[in-house]
Amino acid sequence: MPTKQMDFFTSLKIKKTVVKKMPIKIYNSLTRKKEDFAPVTEGKVLMYVCGPTVYALSHIGHARSAVSFDVIYKYLRYKGFEVKYARNYTDVDDKIIQKANEEGVPSEALAERYIKAFDEDMAALGVELPTFRPKATETIKKIIEVTETLIEKGFAYALNGDVYYSVRLKNDYGKLSGKNIDDLESGARVDVDERKKDPLDFALWKSSKPGEPSWDSPWGPGRPGWHIECSAMCMEWLGETIDIHGGGKDLIFPHHENEIAQSEAATGKLPYVKYWLHNGFVNIEKEKMSKSIGNILNIRDVLKDHTSEALRLFLLSSHYRSPIDYTADSIKDAEAAVERFYKTVQRIETEFPASLEVEYCLHCIEDRLNEITGSMDDDFNTAEVVGAVFKEITRANRIMDEAKATGNTKGVWEDLSYILSLFKEAGKFLGLFTRSPEDYFRDKNSRAAVPAEEIERLINEREEARKRKDFKAADSIRMGLLEKGIILEDSPKGTAWSVKK
Repeated sequence: MPTKQMDFFTSLKIKKTVVKKMPIKIYNSLTRKKEDFAPVTEGKVLMYVCGPTVYALSHIGHARSAVSFDVIYKYLRYKGFEVKYARNYTDVDDKIIQKANEEGVPSEALAERYIKAFDEDMAALGVELPTFRPKATETIKKIIEVTETLIEKGFAYALNGDVYYSVRLKNDYGKLSGKNIDDLESGARVDVDERKKDPLDFALWKSSKPGEPSWDSPWGPGRPGWHIECSAMCMEWLGETIDIHGGGKDLIFPHHENEIAQSEAATGKLPYVKYWLHNGFVNIEKEKMSKSIGNILNIRDVLKDHTSEALRLFLLSSHYRSPIDYTADSIKDAEAAVERFYKTVQRIETEFPASLEVEYCLHCIEDRLNEITGSMDDDFNTAEVVGAVFKEITRANRIMDEAKATGNTKGVWEDLSYILSLFKEAGKFLGLFTRSPEDYFRDKNSRAAVPAEEIERLINEREEARKRKDFKAADSIRMGLLEKGIILEDSPKGTAWSVKK
């Protein structure tokens, strides 16, 4: 029997891979329909996703975007594509400057603090590092170059140290958001400056104010506008035409609309992006997350009480384009589902260990494997994949229950091995269910309100009480631990404990 290890799947041997090569269909926000995915260069994918503006801790809306595109990144590689993936940091911005001034620290120091925090939060959620992680402040040369090109081509104009993009000169402006330029009015989401030729024009370069970070430019010291940063970083690291550009739905207008306008005007190449993908919002108890409401939920606050795998499962249990509602019950349900998964695997390891010695056989699960890859091929439908995994969890427990009840174990090891094989495949792109049960329960139990040493002492004390048939004292210990969120489970092998969901 294989020894227990951090990743129990490593004990399974690869026998044969049989996965149908089906086309991937992607919902394109630009065309508002699903399309067959055909990258610009066959077999290679260029993907850019808008990252955080680093002036505060990341919230679960950031987690939704990062996890969704992490799965897409993983799945494209799983399908055999060579993927170059860039996700940026906006590390110079009005909000960063304001927060730095409030704290009395340099804006670059504040940005670096929150870049580090974001990276730590992403690592906790199992989000893989992209190929490139450019910063706006490291792309100033390219930003100036693109801005100069836009001025030369007549799409932008300088004005007392500032540079603005002329929105009305791009005759297809609004094609992503569906907005009619004649109906747009200057407002909260559009820079208002009476000097501009048109109230809809947006800043490519901003002249610096005293005490603000600045860089030399042909128009004087200043800093980039928000929209031009992403265009320049995308061009610098991936090229002038890319396959996939992603982000939250809130970025469609004006950010992504403006990206398209300035990028296509600068390069003369259409399209700037072949496929636009946007993830849905995360609501809190049916309310949109908003600073005015005060319901911003940081990733770190969630992870104080729940495992990172539970939060990742919650985020992937809905289609990435759909809105999701975070509630106390929904995250508890996700935690319970993750625990059910690892308890099932733990049961297989304990009661039917021979199944771990059977060859890892994808050919044997061809239909079920093609079911989950088929769901992913249909616009990355992780919700259906998660459902298929838990259907197999139910199936595994039924197989083990029937085997124990009848004493007939014929074929049981093979069946359980095939189920484990499916889990391994799904885990490769979901980023879930890849740990050993021991590792999972160690992590979960580390959150106990009672120190582990004290729990073990009380378990031994309870066992002594049971031996002398003082069941009142034994039950008192069990109930006392339960009140503190600790569940005891007795078995022929002893008493195990876990943290209450």
